[in-house]
Amino acid sequence: MILSKHISSAIEKGRRIIKVLCFGKSDVRTAYEVAPYGTDAQAPKDVIAIYADTSNKGERIVVGYINKQQLAAIGEHRTYSTNADGELQFYIWQKNDGTCEIGGDSDNMVRYSKLEAAFNELKQDFNNLVSTFNSHIHTTTATIGSSATPGVISSPTSSGQSSSADISPAKIDEIKTL
Repeated sequence: MILSKHISSAIEKGRRIIKVLCFGKSDVRTAYEVAPYGTDAQAPKDVIAIYADTSNKGERIVVGYINKQQLAAIGEHRTYSTNADGELQFYIWQKNDGTCEIGGDSDNMVRYSKLEAAFNELKQDFNNLVSTFNSHIHTTTATIGSSATPGVISSPTSSGQSSSADISPAKIDEIKTL
């Protein structure tokens, strides 16, 4: 195996072909990139590739790259993307404490169905309060007619109830995001 500098890549017939610089500026070689099944990633220029020959004459492969951005602790898995300059753009980090960060850790994700249920309950409570308010009647001892008599206005005969809506079940502590 040889450590070499990644120069460029192209996809031909569904396979990524990597150009690497091995021993000096004129020693440019091409190799197929090898990756775990289901993984499709392209390294930026100038990362160090691990280049190897196979048992088939003239068939070379790049089996991986030297990762200079490792942060995952024991038992963790982190995937990330970079721009062409190798600067981190986004990541998904499955942590060994049972949490997962998706792009960051400053906010929580939510369970939409729980959030929707709490919102609908709050909306219904509000609508009930509006209906109660709109149909309330004040009791008075005043008389209405040609000789009105001053009277006393009592408290409404009906009252609304406070909402018990709670969105806290929508919070997902195990997944953090931007």
